[in-house]
Amino acid sequence: MKKYGIPNILQEMSENNIFKQVFHVTRELRSKKLNQKPVLIWFTGLSGSGKTTISNFLEKLLFDKGYSTFSLDGDNIRNGLSKDLTFSEKDRYENIRRIAEVSKLFLDSGIIVLASFISPLKNQRDLVKTIVGEKNFIEVFIKTPIEVCEKRDVKGLYKKARNGEIKNFTGISSKYELPLESSFEIDTSKLSVQESVNFLYEKIINEINE
Repeated sequence: MKKYGIPNILQEMSENNIFKQVFHVTRELRSKKLNQKPVLIWFTGLSGSGKTTISNFLEKLLFDKGYSTFSLDGDNIRNGLSKDLTFSEKDRYENIRRIAEVSKLFLDSGIIVLASFISPLKNQRDLVKTIVGEKNFIEVFIKTPIEVCEKRDVKGLYKKARNGEIKNFTGISSKYELPLESSFEIDTSKLSVQESVNFLYEKIINEINE
């Protein structure tokens, strides 16, 4: 093998003969260059609770202040990476696993990730935390009551679920396990979008500054 005067890239071999490459440009170097700490801000809550709206405005605020960010959202992922999956409990778990692995890649690139997913079960949210690392995981529970979520039902999903047209719909025909150890809780029936975004920004700013 030709020598280039620099250390060879290390390889870690798994039992399946898959080699993990260890590169010279590390997550730490990328974070230092971007002058920020990459974290995953994970928004969980019922459909219509305000997850994506708050995440979207929070990302805009962070982006405007010079942070490098990326948003992941349930509908977008279901239209691409996870379009082969159903809404069975098994497939929903696999969907979350894929999202967690994608989030980890973004974190390794030094990017702050904002992810909006119902993720109704504790084992799903724990899986994400395990994959990306607890110190890199900020869980935000959007705890808006289901009655409020139904009133906001611009997609008509709750109505379809109550009519039996949608199976395994969280909050109606599928359970949602309340997060008991989330980093932050927001009830959008009490706080406006702007108030919610300002609250989160003040809480996470020290976590993302290098």
